[in-house]
Amino acid sequence: MYSLQFTSRSSSNGMVERDFTVGGVPGVLWSPASGADRAPLVLMGHGGGNHKKHPAMAGRARLLVTGCGFHVACIDAPGHGDRPRTAHDEEEIAALYAARAAGEPEGPIVVRYNAHLAELAVPEWRATLDALQELAEIGTDGPVGYWGINMGTAIGIPFVATEPRVTAAVFGQHWPHVLAEHAQRITVPVEFDMQWDDEHISREEGLALFDAFASKEKSLHVNSGRHKELPRFEAESGVRFFARHLGGAAGRS
Repeated sequence: MYSLQFTSRSSSNGMVERDFTVGGVPGVLWSPASGADRAPLVLMGHGGGNHKKHPAMAGRARLLVTGCGFHVACIDAPGHGDRPRTAHDEEEIAALYAARAAGEPEGPIVVRYNAHLAELAVPEWRATLDALQELAEIGTDGPVGYWGINMGTAIGIPFVATEPRVTAAVFGQHWPHVLAEHAQRITVPVEFDMQWDDEHISREEGLALFDAFASKEKSLHVNSGRHKELPRFEAESGVRFFARHLGGAAGRS
């Protein structure tokens, strides 16, 4: 089992940010500045081409930390953020850019590449969760959530499907190929986001992935707009979802 090593610490506006590594994988843990009381943990997976401290990640973390009193953790996916790219990463990224330049579908490349990344990242997430639960302020008996859109969904669905410690999840905006089989093994509450006018993922594909979840409680959030136009208010909805299922101030309001 890998131990968690903190490498830096800063704080602002009621939130503490601590960089860490687990088995060489870099991550960040955001926590309330008010002390070391036990609180739920939300794991966040970032999108493709982004990193653990992307503004979307930091923004969602602040909502969860300051609004619910949760701990939030994010790690860099393989080939992203502070992690080096392999030759395979470079080949897949080049193929994606070539398809985009030629006006060809990006989906087959993204699905293939993200499936490869998930094979690497799922064990890393499991090791990270093991290490985080060794912290006194998190512990092994508290609820755990997972929140990831786009590539965060591609990695998160296989992770949640095999990780019984995760008790609620927010996913969205990915193709059902590869993932539907994993989604059929997920029974925890799920909130799922999709864009009705997504130029990459068809409505039928988005609905097929949502339909694949075996969860008795699952909600579909559909908004008009293209792939990158997911409304910001869906982040607030995700916070309320976790507050309901993990416990928190936002869920009691």
